[in-house]
Amino acid sequence: MRLVVERLLRDRSVSRAEIARSTGLSKQTISEVMRDLEREGWVHEDGQTQGNVGRSAVTYALRPDAAFVLGIDLGGTKLHVALADLHGKIVAESIEPTSSDGGRAVVAQIGRMKDALLQQANVPALRLRGGVMGSPGMVDPGSGSIVIAPNIPGLDSLDVKAALREQLGIEVAIENDVNLAAIGEHWRGSSRTIRSFAFIAVGTGIGMGIFSDGSLVRGARGAAGEIAYLPLGGDPYDARGLRYGTLESAVGSAGIVERYAGLGGAPGHTVRDVFDRLDTEEAARITVDEIGRILSTAILAVHSVLDPEIIILGGSIGARPELKHRIDDYLERCMLQPVRIELSTLGNRATLIGAIGSAIDLVHRSLFGIGSGSGPLALPFAAAEFAA
Repeated sequence: MRLVVERLLRDRSVSRAEIARSTGLSKQTISEVMRDLEREGWVHEDGQTQGNVGRSAVTYALRPDAAFVLGIDLGGTKLHVALADLHGKIVAESIEPTSSDGGRAVVAQIGRMKDALLQQANVPALRLRGGVMGSPGMVDPGSGSIVIAPNIPGLDSLDVKAALREQLGIEVAIENDVNLAAIGEHWRGSSRTIRSFAFIAVGTGIGMGIFSDGSLVRGARGAAGEIAYLPLGGDPYDARGLRYGTLESAVGSAGIVERYAGLGGAPGHTVRDVFDRLDTEEAARITVDEIGRILSTAILAVHSVLDPEIIILGGSIGARPELKHRIDDYLERCMLQPVRIELSTLGNRATLIGAIGSAIDLVHRSLFGIGSGSGPLALPFAAAEFAA
């Protein structure tokens, strides 16, 4: 079943004979599996292809509308929820400011958004089969509980998985948001053909998702990639860095604004204002230059440990070309062979896309009895409208 489903995911439309040849399974076995899938509504006839001796063969494809998944990108200020089919095509999505009333209010908000999306796309609730939520902070890889979520009050003291199951009526897995962004990039972004890379997101905070030899690295406690706590950009023994991390305190949005004001910049400005003043104000130029130097030091540390083929920068700050230019300059000065730096091609949708891809994988596992210990399934290729 796994081999057949993976082949259908990879090639979209394929004949029974082609599946038999590529999997090494007998034609009788393939026929039985395809008959079961077709009878249960997961597969349909998709066309015909010419055989080697001129005979036409019926081709089959997975029905993308047989089930739907929910992708959730939960941020401290923004909540992005999307409904997608089994090909990863988004059929409805919505963005709202994240409720400021704490964890339970956020769960209720996700429930309301889910109901609205199902109605908007005219999808029956029974066809929604699972979802994945990206959350800031540290997520325990075993239980899925959110251990640390500094930007959303009350979330780390709530059994979020149980609350979401009760609110939505489906199982929702929870993953660190930057890990999902890395999955999104690996599926439909900058690193589709690269097996070892790091995705570094810089915005309100800083985090990193790691792929090593084609697999996501989570660590023993789900803390792999928590580079916010690297002892860079400040004093690691300063108690103020214990909650958010020394590096995050230096290069996160609050740290950038504070640094800008300390250099004589006008108070009350945002990070966007700082970048907008790069060509006209010395305080803005020095601020971005210093942030670039600190991030380059962090990238040097990451590269020394992980040896990634590329490092992808994302997030509202990390994806700024002006910052990348400074990082490239600094890396030339501290690395004999500077690691290749690329900006995220998925932008602020990377976490959402990673959540949808992960949800498709989980739903296929539950539908087709594929064990949780096996590696990730092949995911469907990108539809042109997906990343729009």
